Amino acid sequence: MMSRAPEDVASLGWNPRHIGEIDHRQLKAPSIKLRAAIPCPGGDTIYCVDLRVCRPNTDSLLELGAAHSLEHFLLEGFQQRLPGGFVSVGLMGCQTGFYLVLLNEGRRQIIEDCVERILHGILAAEHVPYANLAQCGNWVNHDPSAAKRVARKLLAERAVWREVT
Repeated sequence: MMSRAPEDVASLGWNPRHIGEIDHRQLKAPSIKLRAAIPCPGGDTIYCVDLRVCRPNTDSLLELGAAHSLEHFLLEGFQQRLPGGFVSVGLMGCQTGFYLVLLNEGRRQIIEDCVERILHGILAAEHVPYANLAQCGNWVNHDPSAAKRVARKLLAERAVWREVT
């Protein structure tokens, strides 16, 4: 996979040592790290960011209802806050976090601030976005209370989001 030069991602606020795959026994959570910065023909760059919620290979995993609800909140939040730069959000199959895919938006501070605002929005939300028969493939499998607990935990640990290892 082709990536941007380390000095480029460093100027965006990322630690070049944390880019790419890292031994999961060393990963901390919660944390936000750049997985890849991929230049595209025409000058665009795709950024893949790991939003790690739980430490890998521990007893702490995202419950599926909470993870599903968090995915919906992240989807809506990034679509609203970064409409030209947000591509997708995906749940990590290991149930420890999410992949965020962004187009031409790789600034760490912007991404972290966006995540923080989304988490605050979860705490104030009365319902899970898109949790209905027309917009969700398993619309009954949501747990907004658990999503709020996770949001509270992530916000309480905001100061350590940059401590990846």
